[in-house]
Amino acid sequence: MSVPSRRLVPLAVLTLFTGFAVAIVTAPEPASASGTLRSHAAARGKFIGYAAATGPLANETAYRNIAGSEFNQVTAENAMKWDATEPQDNQYNFTGADQVVAFAQANNQRVHGHTLVWHSQTPGWVQGLSGTAMRTAMQDHISRVVGRWANDPIVESWDVVNEVFNEDGSLRQSFWLNAMGQSYIADAFRFARAADPDARLCINDYNVEGINAKSTAMYNLVQQLRAQNVPVDCVGFQAHLAVQFGFPGQYTQNIARFAALGVQVRITELDVRIPLPADQAEITRQNQYYTQIVDGCMQSTACAGVTIWGFTDRYSWVPDTFQGEGQALIYDTNYSPKPAYTAVHDALDDGDPGGDTQPPTTPTGLTASGVTSNSVNLSWTASTDNVGVTGYDIIRNGTVTNTVAGTSTTVTGLSPSTAYQFAVRARDAAGNTSANSATVNVTTQPGSGGGGCSATGTVQTQWGNGYVVQPVTVTNTGTSAITGWTVTLTLPSGHSLTGQWNATISPTSGAVTARNMSYNGNLGPGQSTTFGFQVSRPNGNTAVPSGYTCTAS
Repeated sequence: MSVPSRRLVPLAVLTLFTGFAVAIVTAPEPASASGTLRSHAAARGKFIGYAAATGPLANETAYRNIAGSEFNQVTAENAMKWDATEPQDNQYNFTGADQVVAFAQANNQRVHGHTLVWHSQTPGWVQGLSGTAMRTAMQDHISRVVGRWANDPIVESWDVVNEVFNEDGSLRQSFWLNAMGQSYIADAFRFARAADPDARLCINDYNVEGINAKSTAMYNLVQQLRAQNVPVDCVGFQAHLAVQFGFPGQYTQNIARFAALGVQVRITELDVRIPLPADQAEITRQNQYYTQIVDGCMQSTACAGVTIWGFTDRYSWVPDTFQGEGQALIYDTNYSPKPAYTAVHDALDDGDPGGDTQPPTTPTGLTASGVTSNSVNLSWTASTDNVGVTGYDIIRNGTVTNTVAGTSTTVTGLSPSTAYQFAVRARDAAGNTSANSATVNVTTQPGSGGGGCSATGTVQTQWGNGYVVQPVTVTNTGTSAITGWTVTLTLPSGHSLTGQWNATISPTSGAVTARNMSYNGNLGPGQSTTFGFQVSRPNGNTAVPSGYTCTAS
């Protein structure tokens, strides 16, 4: 169910809270800027937000000036988390959260609540509860915290559950999952909807910006929850990026597939860290990543906007978490705008820095190597541009399939014994594209024509009326690569499938069949992959699935 955004009402220029005055003021802008970030975002029907630290928000004029003038959305960095709002059972403290909401109200900003259910920053008294008691505590907490601002149009959305997946797409083994089973996710959303019928309710995670095992597990979960009328309204891509790693693959395609589910997409915690000391190439890549993230959101009607996780390096979480890395934000430690600010500004300003219409030079030297039955390595010579190349479109058989940051990529998911033609083109920060490179033709190797595989299931956790099987390990036992697998197993009588990840499983009871997803069917000899599922069963019944068999293709 999609929930309409609440309308913001213009508010007084000046308000008082927690002992200091908050005024709408304008920070000095870089000479190249034609307006604030928020003015350009609003002109495109988007928000541009920041994560608010309550200390400098209360005590530093420069921080408040930028926060109030450049952004039209705010997320409390820590002040709305469980350890801040309910450190002891039924002992609530909303001082910091109210401060953030009051500042937003004074500056005509919207507030995104962060976060209700998370494995981190949750007090120990919650983590030690039994499943039934934990569910009650969750319901009470969500009812009280969300309900506090249920009638306030400023607080329009919430991260209901945060970071529920491992990198391989399996569910994180948190105290929530271990005590309550996967149903805690649906419960949290239903409790939040009961507390505020008008709020937009989100699921949020990191490393889900591109199409990969983790984002696909998120996609499957959102699809399943919405099919069960669980009120998931939006999906948050955190976008904590690093210049030493490639830009997330198929980022815009990922936004599009979530949009097709009927949910809103948000970039919720954007920063781009750099190994220190930073060199110019790293700074350039940082600017490119900021541009690509913002531009991808601007191009999609389903993407509501972008929130930067802070805005000044003075208060970034990065140096404390990633040793030897930093300079991740758009203002430096002295509150001066960096080139990254200009990258964000120009991407918001219709993606056109200074009316640039000059395309990059055409990539040259495209070559293919390492051809297998389902993949090929492509590499080419870099293009140049008067503003800066932000990425390269990969063109397969005349269609752009994805965009990459570097000058090489591995294309996967190809069919055996099939002819393909590839080309690449360069893209700059203004959205200009070069001519296509010369093409290269590739014919993939023959497939294995079948092969052997095995499947072994492990019961990870059990409770009175259910259990989780994770992992089911699928291994290629043959001597050649396989391009797909099918696992059959039997659920005991009275047992019913309630969730699945990394496989498509049907029906929901009796003899069931699990088939690989698009990203985990290709296995070389000896290679393995995993999937998992959750089952409900009659209370007190201790039977578990049996008869795992695997067929390769």
